[in-house]
Amino acid sequence: MAELHPIRVTVNGATHQCSVSPRTHLVDFLREDLALKGSHLGCEHGVCGACTVELNGHIVRGCLTLAVQADGGQVQTIEGLSRSGTIADLQKAFVQHNALQCGFCTSGMLMAAKELVEQKPDASRAEVRDWISGNYCRCTGYQAIVDAICSVLKQRKEATA
Repeated sequence: MAELHPIRVTVNGATHQCSVSPRTHLVDFLREDLALKGSHLGCEHGVCGACTVELNGHIVRGCLTLAVQADGGQVQTIEGLSRSGTIADLQKAFVQHNALQCGFCTSGMLMAAKELVEQKPDASRAEVRDWISGNYCRCTGYQAIVDAICSVLKQRKEATA
């Protein structure tokens, strides 16, 4: 049995002190130890984006990031962002544009979209498509997702004008 390592991590504003196996992935820690089921396990190779969470202000693949790497860090999950209202406009736009169907990829898409609208508020449609290209969706064909994100970019731009 692997030796457990103590970690202290703040998740969605709450600090947790736990002991984890050094091989435990961040998404498994969030789902199994903290019962935060919003981030999903898809490919488990960092390709699909379903496990995307925010670590210290940047999105990461939860299936490629070890829980011990988050020690001392700040993690935001879809649950925390939803509760805080930070992504309410994105969530509303996803619904309005039918940018979600089965919902499996939605949390990862929203995490990527949040980072995009914050870091590239003047992103073009092509830049939006490129930004979310690391997140797979088998249901929507991406058009509606791009439409939703572009509508939020436009709304936020108009609100600051």
